[in-house]
Order: sequence, then C-alpha cells, then structure tokens
Amino acid sequence: MNRRTVDVLVVGAGPAGLAVATALAGTGAGSVEVLERDQETGGVPRHCDRGGFGLRDLRRPMSGPAYARHRTAAALRAGAVLRTGVMVTGWAGPLTVETTSRTGLEQLSARAVVLATGARERPRSARLVPGDRPAGVYTTGELQQAVQLYGQRVGERALIVGAGPVARATVGTLRRAGVEPVALVTEEPGLLPRPGLRRPVPVLTGTAVTALHGRGRLTGVALRRHDGGTAVVACDTVVFTGDWIPEHELARTAGIALDAGTRGPAVDASFRTARPGVFAVGNVLHGVETAGAAALEGRRAAVRARRFLDDGRWPEVRVPLVTEGALRWAAPNLVAPGDAGTRLLLRAERRIVRPVLTVTQDGRLLHRERLLRTAGPERSLVVPARWAGRVDGEGGAVRIGLGQGYGWG
Repeated sequence: MNRRTVDVLVVGAGPAGLAVATALAGTGAGSVEVLERDQETGGVPRHCDRGGFGLRDLRRPMSGPAYARHRTAAALRAGAVLRTGVMVTGWAGPLTVETTSRTGLEQLSARAVVLATGARERPRSARLVPGDRPAGVYTTGELQQAVQLYGQRVGERALIVGAGPVARATVGTLRRAGVEPVALVTEEPGLLPRPGLRRPVPVLTGTAVTALHGRGRLTGVALRRHDGGTAVVACDTVVFTGDWIPEHELARTAGIALDAGTRGPAVDASFRTARPGVFAVGNVLHGVETAGAAALEGRRAAVRARRFLDDGRWPEVRVPLVTEGALRWAAPNLVAPGDAGTRLLLRAERRIVRPVLTVTQDGRLLHRERLLRTAGPERSLVVPARWAGRVDGEGGAVRIGLGQGYGWG
C-alpha cells in the first residue's frame, strides 16, 4: 500500500471543495490535494444545463457546466492537485484517510482535512413510497445526468414531487428534454411558489404521494390530500426532488458528532468539527444550498484552515446550538469563544411571515428580534449572530427558535 503526506487534503471536488482548494493553494498553504470519486470535477453543476450559476460568488451568470469548468480551472491555476476516480473508504488515523482507485490502495495523511462531500437526495425507496420498480422514476440528479450527460429519452408526461427552487428548475430540464410537466406535488400546506415559470405548472399543496403504478413502465402516481381525498395522476415519469441528506459517512465513521437538525457534521463558525484538524464545509453541513453559497463557504473555510496550519489552535470548549419552535436547523451549530460576528443559516419547518428570532442560554435571554424576511422550508435565512459574544462557554446549550410573535413590536 502506498503512503503519502500532503499539507491539506480536501475530500470532494464540488463548488465548496474547489473553492477551499483554490484559496488555500493560492495563499501558499503548501501542497493541497483534492480527491473526487466521480470521473470529473465540478460537482452537481456540471450536469445542470441552465443559467444562474456564478451570480452570487463570481458576479456573472454562467451555465452549470461552464461554472464547473471555471471552478476546476481556478483550482488548477492556483496549484491544487485534483484527482478523480478516487474513493475515500475510511480512516487510518486522526488525519489519515484510506483510498482506493484504479492505481490501487493508498493511505494519505495531511496536516488538515476538509470534508466537502456534499449532499444527496432521498430516492423513492428511502421515502417509503410503495409500488413496483418501473422505469421512469428519477431523483433530480438522475434526471439531470440522463438528460445532460447521456442524452437519454425520458418520457412524455412527468409529475414532480416537490415545489421548491430545485423542483422548479426540474420543470425546465424536463421541457428541454421534450417532457411535459403535469404538476408539482408538495405536502407543504399552502406553499406559494415563486413566480418565474414561463408556462405555469399546477401546484398541488397539502398532497402526498402514496404509491407508484405500473410494472415495466410507470403509468400513474397515486396521491392523497391532507383532507383525505385521493386521486391517480396518469404519467410515465416521476421526479423526486428535495429532501436532501448530507453525505456524512466519513464524518460518522470518524466519530465526529452530527447535528440532529442538519444531519451533517456539527461545526462552529470556523467550520471546525469535533476532531482537531478536520473541517467540514458546503452542503455536507446542511443539505442543499446553492453552488454559489457553498463556494463562498469554501472561501471562508480556507481562511480558518490556513490559520490552523499556522498556529495549530483548536478550541477545547464549544457550546451546542439547539433549535426549537418552528426552526428546523441552524448552521453553524456550535458556538466557540470569539465567535462574535458569526453568520447563521436558518431553515424553518413552515412558512412564517416576519418571524421573531429568540436566543436563550440557561433561561437567560441573549437576543430577540423580528426578521423582515419570510421564513420557510424552501430557502435559508442568513442572520448575523451578534449575540455570540455573550454566550457563557461554561453554560448549557444555546437555544434558538423562530416564532410568529403576534403583537410584538
């Protein structure tokens, strides 16, 4: 077995991992190596043939494939080494991973490891939707690869499960493939999708998928409304969107604590996990955010990782951040001394207009404010954690919640 050592090892070559590698290699952090299990770098954007990428982090619009190429080229120019077709299978030490590739087995050690493994959608089987296994059943990622990478014929009529931004992007993918979307279906009650579709698609709110019909090929999808009504929608294609799960296997096998809300590694504002020297960044932390948001996190994580390479400091005490009320999750979800100025991502369980944010520790009110933006399950709120400097490092968990706050200021 081959054994090597590098300064920084990045696992995952999506937007977050490539941004970390670019920033670290560009600032002289030593040898920076990125491992990617797929045969190409760039992550999900490389098979998203639509515009809108790059606006948030690069300040210019790009297609998904162009964005992936740009991120890859930037990392190579900065001096990072990108290796594809390499699977990280486990750990051989605190900062040593085991890999397998076409060239065989390898142990790779580093001074710092960055987990940027992204997230995946729950497939039909994980959502416990009964029925046979007919052709025509996709997740968003499977659909994009079938259409963009392989040019496959998908079908004629498609039902889309979900009504968030990813679901609405799926409408465009289907139409470009010559498939007519018949409806968006969501269990969210009264969810109001943003406008933007040139040809509107019906949205069935408060509705769940209960079964798939068809054997060799999908013929219909059974639905049930929250009021008990049922129906079967005739279609030959169904696309399950959303319901993202962080790819947290490496963190879990390392014994790194996972956050109950995000289901990703618990980290502080510096993207530090519970294991000294191991950082985590991007959608492995919180399910799905945009490629631009993940890349911006990568830039910030690179600053923190470089600081660790210089001084080797790792906090001994961090206080967990626990969500309550209508708040589904918060990231980061650990508070370390000196974290004042932290920005939090917050995701709500349901739609709340002008929600009230409340932060307490051991019954002591740290912060309370009404947020001007509407909270909901579709998009995260970005909120400055101005209260972080008042957290008692020896105290109990910090509790953060969202509520309607009727009659308050």
